[in-house]
Amino acid sequence: MKLDIKEIPFSRFGSYFCVSLEKESKEIYIRDVHGGDDAPSKLFKLDLLEDGVEKEFIITATETALRFHLAGKEEKYAEIILPEEDELHIQTSGIEVRLQATKVKYDTLYEYKEGVYEYHLYPKEIKLMISRLSGEISVEAPWNVIGNDFIDIRMKNGHFVMESYRTVYKPKPYASFQAGKEKVEKLYREWIANVTKKSEIYQDSIDRAAYITWSSVVHPHGLLNDYAMYMSKLWMYNIWSWDNCFNALHLGAKYPELAFSQLKIFIHTQDESGAYPDFVNDKFVSYNCIKPPIFTYVYEKLMDMNDYFKDENRLREIYESTKKVMEYYDRYRTYEGRLPHYKHGNDSGWDNASLFHQGMPVEAPDLASFLIRSYDSLSRFAGMLGEEAEAKQFIKKADSLFELLMERLYDENGFFGRVGKNAEKINIRSSLILRLPVIIGYRLNEEVMNQLVEDLIENFETPYGLATEMLSSPFYKENGYWLGPIWAPVTYLFVDSLTNFGYSENGKRIRDKFLNLTLVGGMAENFDPISGKGLVDTSFTWTSSVFLELLEKKLLED
Repeated sequence: MKLDIKEIPFSRFGSYFCVSLEKESKEIYIRDVHGGDDAPSKLFKLDLLEDGVEKEFIITATETALRFHLAGKEEKYAEIILPEEDELHIQTSGIEVRLQATKVKYDTLYEYKEGVYEYHLYPKEIKLMISRLSGEISVEAPWNVIGNDFIDIRMKNGHFVMESYRTVYKPKPYASFQAGKEKVEKLYREWIANVTKKSEIYQDSIDRAAYITWSSVVHPHGLLNDYAMYMSKLWMYNIWSWDNCFNALHLGAKYPELAFSQLKIFIHTQDESGAYPDFVNDKFVSYNCIKPPIFTYVYEKLMDMNDYFKDENRLREIYESTKKVMEYYDRYRTYEGRLPHYKHGNDSGWDNASLFHQGMPVEAPDLASFLIRSYDSLSRFAGMLGEEAEAKQFIKKADSLFELLMERLYDENGFFGRVGKNAEKINIRSSLILRLPVIIGYRLNEEVMNQLVEDLIENFETPYGLATEMLSSPFYKENGYWLGPIWAPVTYLFVDSLTNFGYSENGKRIRDKFLNLTLVGGMAENFDPISGKGLVDTSFTWTSSVFLELLEKKLLED
């Protein structure tokens, strides 16, 4: 694949290093994603010099190597590889690489020994050892009481290594550049061999999705006990607690341990109240918002695709953790006689959806539906684990919630929400989120389901799939996040529900539209429903995972 580092950062499985080109400035930065997206990620601005003069260059990037060469002078180049998770190697020939640090107040670089420099990055709480294995290296980093005024590193005609670590550097031999290149190429070949079948029509999308999912994984560090797939290394480099489930879903068939790790990240950081964090990274856990419970929904599908997930200990871990989640909604998110509520649009994952424009808290039919489905799944899990009494209790809980959902949030025009301390009926009904009760289509009667499906097709289906806001709505907004753009996880939920609950023709049609959308908009965070243009973060893992999972199903049918 020809990688565009403006759209998709150059990185590798397990690494916090990445390299990307800024869209506006056109500048190239070596970056590091420790600390999540609230931490500065830029380490060094990279330029090429010839005879001390800055030169324009051409970028040639593949999944495993990133090369810069002078126009018409391919023999004058610099190349970057990531042969190990914490190592970035640079090889230069005929030109000079200049690295200018994007440092802050206390960042400190000093000469560790001849040709080796240690760089302490204070806000990121990591260190770098920059070593010359061959060639020439020069450093200008004038000291000013508490840190360097600036840091300018030049590398020429040789092999150089940048290694990151947290506390103590442990000297070791480094592989040759060629050996390192061969190693990472082998690792990537093994990954893509397990991703999906080949497809002449969708091969560009497969290549893109395979690379994004592979390169967005980071190794265990700090708060992360397992390998974790970030949402992106471009912009949103955290793990959010429903994004992770869609990534686990795709990994489940061929990489079950890695899939289970995506779920364990949140089980290990579950609050004593029962709530999962909103997001996690290696340094920080946030409980600001609490995403809807979909772990059991995903885990049922994982069990269907791989017996690894039927292991009693793993099932028990999911079961006990989800019980705590459900208790959280019962105790802390439910007013007496009402349905559980959201305290902010971000709780739902549909941050700015029109359903939330009138205030908070909101009783929403999607949250009730996720909880009902979770209780139904817990009942099944309880039966498998020999907890017959609890299985019956969970069914009663699901039945009670379902009855309350239909009583409080449904009328002859469909589902709606309620807002505020008086639980007033929300008159805005133009968001796709109100149609998510399709996920409990097995409980809805035929009349209600027919009404939902007709509404979807008439008011939300576009040339590329399901818009998140009616195009006729006064709240519809181009590039409006959840006010119109198409999103992969939502598409998956609707496609899965329609396909399994008697509307397979509609489900497959919407699935195929989404697959075709990726040929236009890539693996972006979301997409314009009319043009198909990729929006916001253009290197998103849950989009990639959903694409690969939906394509797998299509190819199996064909």
